[in-house]
Amino acid sequence: MVLALGVSTGLLLQLLGCVLFDNWWPMLVGIMYVLVPMPYLFFGSTGGDGYAIYGSSIQSGWVDAGKFLTGFSAVGSIAIPAILAHAKVITIGALIMELAAALVLGATVLTYDYFNSKDSGFF
Repeated sequence: MVLALGVSTGLLLQLLGCVLFDNWWPMLVGIMYVLVPMPYLFFGSTGGDGYAIYGSSIQSGWVDAGKFLTGFSAVGSIAIPAILAHAKVITIGALIMELAAALVLGATVLTYDYFNSKDSGFF
């Protein structure tokens, strides 16, 4: 329930950043939200003990490459609104809404990863 609330709040902030300021350029970040998990899904899944994002004792080069590409593309979800605001394409209010959406969605993904990588013996 908490994860659904986090995702829906993040997407609502993303949409409000566009609607309230009557500018749809910040929706480019939506492309990054689709692209961010792809390298992690293809290369970064450890499947072993420990936290999936935070690392484990033994990792292959593909796992490291997946984590690097995921982090690199996650920076794009913050950089795109910042570049648009610097170029005066969007307002500062839209930038704040977009960064809040990225923060909420990022926290939701980290929360999911944290609870998903825990030992599920207590269920």
